[in-house]
Amino acid sequence: MKSEPLEAGTKKRETITFLVLAVLIWPFIAVGIVSGWGFLVWMYYMFTGPPGPV
Repeated sequence: MKSEPLEAGTKKRETITFLVLAVLIWPFIAVGIVSGWGFLVWMYYMFTGPPGPV
């Protein structure tokens, strides 16, 4: 099996794709996951009360 070298356009396209994912998409996903978890914990405490002695 021969490995063909990447064309210049393909390498540039991969770099742009990586930057879009790293800078734009993943931060929004991370914020969404953290805020979703916070919302779930908040709703859980609404029904069960805060932790600790009563």
